[in-house]
Amino acid sequence: MKATGIPAIADAYVFESTPYADERGFFCRTFDADVVRSVGLDPDTFVQDSVSRSARGVLRGLHLRSGAGEAKLVRCSYGRIFDVVVDLRTDSPTYRNRAFFELSGETQVTLYIPAGCAHGFQALTETADVSYRIDRPHDPAEAVTIAFDDPELAIPWPLPVTSMSQRDREAPSLADVLQQKDEVRSAWPPKAR
Repeated sequence: MKATGIPAIADAYVFESTPYADERGFFCRTFDADVVRSVGLDPDTFVQDSVSRSARGVLRGLHLRSGAGEAKLVRCSYGRIFDVVVDLRTDSPTYRNRAFFELSGETQVTLYIPAGCAHGFQALTETADVSYRIDRPHDPAEAVTIAFDDPELAIPWPLPVTSMSQRDREAPSLADVLQQKDEVRSAWPPKAR
């Protein structure tokens, strides 16, 4: 397993696994504490694992957390997804940058997304399972959602959206989210680490 920085998003990383395939299928390591430590992250900070299953065309996001934010490791464990990261850390050198990835169960690539970055994805296959490992217990009261089709972000979603949650469908624009943040002077988004 090796780690590579993502130039478009400061402090974000791609962790590439090496699947070993044979007639039975494949085997690969999807998490290695030593490799995580090698890029300055503490593997012990990750406290919760979750998985989502989506059908082709389903879109989830764009999501992030207020307060201290939420760093996460994201991996498509089955199928394929179009994955999006948007840096919303005002003190980051890559503030407002976007990065796009295709993650798949074949490669088992994991993305490390720093706290303060918005994240979303669209399923590209009939079934797509996405695994998340987060650094703080989930708290719905801190959920922030940004419109997936915000023209300022101009994300090139590859498929027509077949389904999404009501919360995602009714999400405000990035400008509205940033204005709310300025009005309440909250700690969101967190500073780049």
